[in-house]
Amino acid sequence: MEVLRAFLRLGLTSFGGPVAHLGYFREEFVVRRRWLDDTSFVDLVALGQFLPGPASSQVGFALGLTRAGFAGGLAAWAGFTLPSALLLLLFASGASLFSGPRSEGLLHGLKLVAVAIVAQAVWGMARTLCPDRVRASIALVATWIVSAGFSSLHQVLTLLLGAVAGLLFCRVTDGERPDAAPTPVSRPVGLACLGLFAALLVASQLGVRAWPQSLAALFGAFYRSGALVFGGGHVVLPLLRGAIVGPGWVGDDAFLAGYGAAQAVPGPLFTFAAFLGATATPSHRLQGAAVALVGIFLPGLLVLAGALPFWSTLRRRVRARAAMNGINASVVGILAAALYDPVWKTAVRDRVDFGIAASCFVLLTSFRLPPLSVVILGAAAGVAAGWAGP
Repeated sequence: MEVLRAFLRLGLTSFGGPVAHLGYFREEFVVRRRWLDDTSFVDLVALGQFLPGPASSQVGFALGLTRAGFAGGLAAWAGFTLPSALLLLLFASGASLFSGPRSEGLLHGLKLVAVAIVAQAVWGMARTLCPDRVRASIALVATWIVSAGFSSLHQVLTLLLGAVAGLLFCRVTDGERPDAAPTPVSRPVGLACLGLFAALLVASQLGVRAWPQSLAALFGAFYRSGALVFGGGHVVLPLLRGAIVGPGWVGDDAFLAGYGAAQAVPGPLFTFAAFLGATATPSHRLQGAAVALVGIFLPGLLVLAGALPFWSTLRRRVRARAAMNGINASVVGILAAALYDPVWKTAVRDRVDFGIAASCFVLLTSFRLPPLSVVILGAAAGVAAGWAGP
């Protein structure tokens, strides 16, 4: 229940996309609740970046899993995911929740809060994870690489290069080994999760061919999209379009309308699947939304649970820690690049926007206001700025 309450609060207030979500997670569970330290948190972020699926949701699932077992993992996923999924289900059913100038100002204010949240995360993580010239240089190079083309391929390449740089230039002694992070997943259970991930991938694609236009085929389309995307977030959109629009489940207009609505709700972008599943099955909207939601999230959660026990052991080895130091510095660089594009570029349009974002940053860092308070103030400032504008 502790995990569910914490993630339900985040599921109702975490606007701004996957990068901002990591900022919210760090503030809530590293800074405020102290469930884990910065190094362990960034290790989980790096693991999520390496695995297929939605990285921020995988990190949230891992936080719940390490805190309260599989029940905690499911509680974290449900609390973080269901609020936005229900809103998008309502939108698919015809509720006009995301239109009008006031709603646009509200959404823009929330984007400006996301700028402050991500900037706070980058600043805090850089101070902890890039304390020397070597790691600061790795982070800077990572920022340049990712800025050259922000895609899942660039992110994975950057993390791999960070690992190599860590092995070559980051020195770690036996005394710097971290304690083993509590992992309630044994290796046999982890292997079973990986086996189930692969078996469902094969079975779901057989179901697509055997029963086209059925709920089984719908599950297969979403499961394949969730299993084959690296980086999560917006990267999944081309896969989803090919899997859902191509076979005729929904049209392009509905697909784009749902994508627009997904930008206006908190929580993970993958909840866009709830809208698509409901739209694809107009006579069984709730079942379609549930099948799509489980289908797109399940592969990422299975592969995360499967990898976690091995990751926990690997991270304690000296050479692995050196590589992780480089990877952690690369994560800071990736977040710094994302702070500019897409977070800054899509939110800050003029001097007023910059002032709102800067004010939110100061409220978070100097005044130490809780993120929820800053979300409310930033949203109100966005509405007011929109009202005062031309």
